[in-house]
Amino acid sequence: MSQLHALVFYVPVSHSEHLLAAIGDAGAGKIGDYSHCSFTTPGTGHFTPLPGAKPFIGAVGQGELVPEIRVECVVEADRLDAVIVALRSAHPYEEPAFMTWPVNGWR
Repeated sequence: MSQLHALVFYVPVSHSEHLLAAIGDAGAGKIGDYSHCSFTTPGTGHFTPLPGAKPFIGAVGQGELVPEIRVECVVEADRLDAVIVALRSAHPYEEPAFMTWPVNGWR
């Protein structure tokens, strides 16, 4: 198994199942003999689209509050690029918020 990375991102509740399937199909969330593993937490996304943005939700210059979920999963390093491509392709936002970092000591 290659180095593991944590992946965390936020997605509107309405698009979460589609996005979870897309990243799982790309290799995210593989733990032993299981695939598509993730943990989700509900929350509220806050943002204001700036001039030049093409927001999926809301309007330029207006603050938005959107029901979202935070998704956490692991990704093997050799699948990370493919998973990020899948995340960007399946996510409804033009600039999805996500973070990755190496995981040490996963068992």
